[in-house]
Amino acid sequence: MQLGARVLKTGVAIVFALFLAELTNLPSPVFAGIAAIFAIQPSIYRSYLSIVEQIQGNLIGAGIAVIFGLLFGHHIVAIGIAAIIVIALMRKFNLVSSLSLALVTLVAIMVYEGDSFLEFGAIRFITVMIGVFAAFVVNLVFLPPRYEIKLFTMIDSLQDDIIRWTRLAIRSAAEHISTKNALSKFEKRLSDVENMYGFYKEERHYRKSKRRTQARKLVIYRQMITTTKKSIELLQRIHKHENEMSNLPESFRLVIQERLDYLLTFHEQLLLKYTGKLRPEHSQLNVDEGRLNRSEVINEIIKQITLGKTEVEEEEFSSFHLFYIFSRILDYEENLTHLDTLIVSFRNYHGQEKNPDLEEDFY
Repeated sequence: MQLGARVLKTGVAIVFALFLAELTNLPSPVFAGIAAIFAIQPSIYRSYLSIVEQIQGNLIGAGIAVIFGLLFGHHIVAIGIAAIIVIALMRKFNLVSSLSLALVTLVAIMVYEGDSFLEFGAIRFITVMIGVFAAFVVNLVFLPPRYEIKLFTMIDSLQDDIIRWTRLAIRSAAEHISTKNALSKFEKRLSDVENMYGFYKEERHYRKSKRRTQARKLVIYRQMITTTKKSIELLQRIHKHENEMSNLPESFRLVIQERLDYLLTFHEQLLLKYTGKLRPEHSQLNVDEGRLNRSEVINEIIKQITLGKTEVEEEEFSSFHLFYIFSRILDYEENLTHLDTLIVSFRNYHGQEKNPDLEEDFY
């Protein structure tokens, strides 16, 4: 069983909320603990947005509760009607994320049947807001998230698996069903990467230099994710046309295999370059001149399509399959080149800024 940061934060927020409620001698501090549970968020920025929405939502919930309590008393039917109105208003003002806590505030106020109803409603509202405030403080100071490290780790791990399966696929060494299952998992992991990118994008910095650096990093990570998508699309196309690939002439199949090995190695080097493990000027596509370049590979493709037949089986070959595969290879290569340009530019302008977790402890 793993206890993540958000689980620990929730526990600490509950304790802190109950402590503050007891410290201020508020009745029923349990509502502060409940509010802390609803208000905890995965990022500091979302926590800030949450506290703004929770204030608005709880004002609506408390206001409707007081109005209905004064007009219709504390009958259970009145509570139900008030809840319907609160739900409608929350949807109207796009505050659905704070709807649950607003309803808790509504019910907590309307069930009271004492004389000092207005005072009780104000106390309940303050108790709930203490819980929201406690969650915000915990999010701010306790185990602050390091989304860049998590994001890069997820991208690196996903790309490493994609590269491994692509190398197997171009050698016709992978089982068809196993590759299909792996592709399905890659799509899910890519979705998780994009969610983590959203969290990292929401991080806010007070210093102008930090904001500028993060803006450049966001461009690089966006391109990393795009390039990873292209590598998945390439693997999908190779997997779909594995039979056609195996029927290619041996010499031509080796050309494609060599080119893909070339690009996959380059991709691995780019991730190392971003962490400062490779020199910014180093480029696999430039220094390794012993292999076929892009124009030579294109000429081989055109030659193969012109022949129209495989040299081994002497059967008609569907040339459009080759177009599909090669278009994915070109797309992948262009995105790698663009990623290389972005990383080199970043390292040249921000190479003096160190990120120990990423540059020293990674790899």
